[in-house]
Amino acid sequence: MVTSAGLVLYRHRSGGVQVLIAHMGGPFWAKKDDHAWSIPKGEYTSEEPLSAAEREFAEELGSPAPAGPVLPLGSVRTSGKTVIAFAREGDFDASSIVSNTFTMQWPPRSGRTAEFPEVDRAEWFDLTTATQKLVKGQAPFLVRLGQALA
Repeated sequence: MVTSAGLVLYRHRSGGVQVLIAHMGGPFWAKKDDHAWSIPKGEYTSEEPLSAAEREFAEELGSPAPAGPVLPLGSVRTSGKTVIAFAREGDFDASSIVSNTFTMQWPPRSGRTAEFPEVDRAEWFDLTTATQKLVKGQAPFLVRLGQALA
């Protein structure tokens, strides 16, 4: 069983709660918007889930997550993977991300490889908009965050 951990950064603005989510990089996601975003997350094996979530945040966005207490958001099972998420209040400059990269054969069956950012951009969205943009399996995390903050 593959297990991933992620961190949902949130902040309060006059319009309500906003969350920071990341658009997945690479050619498959390049022209997609709805359901093409993710919380910063990634796989782990032996480390603690929160440590993995913080590590993945830094790898995908290029800077450590702001410090502070966390709110556990539980887990969801999606596409044969279990994702555990935590929320933390804080601010982050979404325009300054520098993502790690991955290599894949592109174009398909070409024999050539290309390198792509794991995340090509990050933005702050209100909970309703973020739910529309997130891959469907992660939407329960935003519902839980909204309930916890209500």
